[in-house]
Amino acid sequence: MAGRLLVVATPIGNLGDLSPRAVSVLADADVVACEDTRRTGRLLSHAGVQAPRLVVVNEHTEAAGAAEIAELVAGGRTVCLVTDAGTPAVSDPGARVVRATLDAGGQVEAVPGPSAALAALVVSGLPTGRFCFEGFLPRKGRHRDDRLQALSREPRTMVLFEAPHRLARTLADLASVLGGDRSVAVVREQTKLHEEVWRGTLADAADRAAGAPPKGEHVLVVAGCPASAPPTEPQIRAALDERLADGLSRRDAAAAVAADLGISRRAVYQLALAD
Repeated sequence: MAGRLLVVATPIGNLGDLSPRAVSVLADADVVACEDTRRTGRLLSHAGVQAPRLVVVNEHTEAAGAAEIAELVAGGRTVCLVTDAGTPAVSDPGARVVRATLDAGGQVEAVPGPSAALAALVVSGLPTGRFCFEGFLPRKGRHRDDRLQALSREPRTMVLFEAPHRLARTLADLASVLGGDRSVAVVREQTKLHEEVWRGTLADAADRAAGAPPKGEHVLVVAGCPASAPPTEPQIRAALDERLADGLSRRDAAAAVAADLGISRRAVYQLALAD
């Protein structure tokens, strides 16, 4: 019989969110790959599942674990992949395991369930039609600066994860680069006893985090960059006059203004001809 890798979502806090299907596949699994055997053992015990063989697959062991799991699946075993909370491979180990299994010709299926990113998004009050998931920002240096600059131009709603000891700095950086008036929802300890959703501006969120050391895991949902209003005809004409004063031809001035303002080159050239 062909083996399978089942990517199983587990609760992000409330154990009642473990789905009946998840319980069923965990009970039938030959092997469960997990980040922490103690934590997964408690989850299985809560679900009334007798623990099968547990294999540790965390950020330190995933490379080696991926090869072992791909071999198990190829040998006909059913392996369930879980993480400490939520959906595996989303800012958690799992992607390399899936890739290795597929590369070995194995079958991979998802058992959907809790997701911290989606749970925070839908309670944020921000647009959900288009969004992007950013996970954890780079911690420092040019990579962090570049990512923040890219996010400042992102038009979609953004979902980020952050640890409590880095929350204040991340909110301050977001406020500085994206603008303090940008809307944000700060979602803490989802589905747990002290769950909290705070909504406001990035500036106020940064002040709040700096004033009281935050506790628990956080998800930040940040409004996208507002669309810029199209330039008015007087603004276009003023930009044309500047370029023409620099000695450019009408055609070259129109091309330069169109590139600067992000508008139709033909429309700008028609204005240039009308002057």
